[in-house]
Amino acid sequence: MHGRPGILRRVSGEVLALPQAPEGVEVRHLRAFVAVAEELNFNRAATRLYLSQPALSRQIRALERLLGCELLRRSTHRVELTVAGSALLDRARKLLADLDEAIATTQSVGGELANRMATMWAPVLEVAAADPDVEEMRTAYEAFLAQSPVADGAEVRPVNAGGVPSLAVTPAGGQDVGILFLHGGGYSVGSAYGYRPLVSALAAAAGVGALVPDYRLAPEHPFPAAVEDALSAYRWLLGQRPGGVVVAGDSAGAGLACSLMMSARTQDLPLPAAALFLCPGVDPTGNAILSAAGGGEPPEDLEKLTRTMQAYLDGHPAEDPVVNPLMADLSGLPPMLVQAATGDMILPDAQRLVDRALEHGVVARLELYPADTHVFHVFWSFLPEAADALQRAGAFARSSLAGHSPALEQPG
Repeated sequence: MHGRPGILRRVSGEVLALPQAPEGVEVRHLRAFVAVAEELNFNRAATRLYLSQPALSRQIRALERLLGCELLRRSTHRVELTVAGSALLDRARKLLADLDEAIATTQSVGGELANRMATMWAPVLEVAAADPDVEEMRTAYEAFLAQSPVADGAEVRPVNAGGVPSLAVTPAGGQDVGILFLHGGGYSVGSAYGYRPLVSALAAAAGVGALVPDYRLAPEHPFPAAVEDALSAYRWLLGQRPGGVVVAGDSAGAGLACSLMMSARTQDLPLPAAALFLCPGVDPTGNAILSAAGGGEPPEDLEKLTRTMQAYLDGHPAEDPVVNPLMADLSGLPPMLVQAATGDMILPDAQRLVDRALEHGVVARLELYPADTHVFHVFWSFLPEAADALQRAGAFARSSLAGHSPALEQPG
């Protein structure tokens, strides 16, 4: 006989539902019962569970009430199992053992994954801690990105996109390019080549290729060089695909994508079909992060982040809506999906961006993932949360390019 748990199938095909456990039964009830059944003494069982005896007695009575039968017979001198209690004991032991094993395995795997991510990041952090020059940081960041694989079957080809050297990254079996992906790196590090692994995974999930411009980097080329290059690549891609383009970016690349949309609107260019942001860094003032700190100590990396943004702006006001969407009128922008990690220092940027978009009538949604790493998406090849995030991001891009309106309204 086969089927789902809790279902008995007869050969005839008739389905008989087996009774389900009462919904109120909790793990703590079963642990309390097993402890008393094994000790046959409430005092010893309470000590074993670090509970008071009255609290333990209440849990046993609650379990018996939920099950509708007596599990233990108590007297002034002894405690013994009833027939029903004996029937439950072995099964409860097995259930708790399986649960403990599942939790231990999950924690072990989680620890291994966290260690793997930390190991990959370590060389970049070591270089950053030494206050290096920009070339050292670029080398370290490229080496970090190179540790991730390119998605199976992905094709990468060079493209001159309106005068901007770029790479077109397409999934297996497809040549259509509909995503403009602006890479992160604080406007000073990163490259189209280095981002092949991440972009190939996004392209595979979306079923459509992405154009990754090698826009000019600061400090050699401060604002507005990156915006100008992004606009040139965007115009070129619009000419190749008049049906619409999705603009995407991670970290500072998301900020650059916002600058692109602000500038496109000013220049009466068609706006993208949608915007997709991965752990966006959009506030060059750092105020969103400071505000989230609530008057406490700001994150230790905030000063370095601020210096990086100052090198990019080169004296340009950080409050300018073109470089700071938290100061901009976002009305009329396309649907926006924002993904962020719960442990990311710049999570407040993502939260503020979505809040402001919603205030201006933009269809926007923030998706949070339980990760401690900025742009956790780069670990898609082994981190389940990253793989899931990219699948959802790809589905959003695919739906947007197909002309469907993504259902991104915030839950009520």
